[in-house]
Amino acid sequence: MTTVVMDPTAESSAASRERLARPDRLEGLTVGLLDISKPRGDVFLDRLESLLSDRGIVVKRYMKPTVAKPAPLPLRQQIVGEVDVVIEGLAD
Repeated sequence: MTTVVMDPTAESSAASRERLARPDRLEGLTVGLLDISKPRGDVFLDRLESLLSDRGIVVKRYMKPTVAKPAPLPLRQQIVGEVDVVIEGLAD
């Protein structure tokens, strides 16, 4: 079975990106939670933060200024420099 991963960014032609391997476990890692500014995405991320924190996992929160555009470069650079993995919250 072939898995197709769609890139929802605003690129005119999709860039080919190698998919990174998922970590075996989150313990000992810092997890970033990215709110893309969609309605109620924060509700999902609040609950996820609670569940991760209860397991002793360090969580950092981030928020895009608008859902309509990709995260600004400074925000992306900050996230890369501060966390090991990112979970992006999508909701409607």
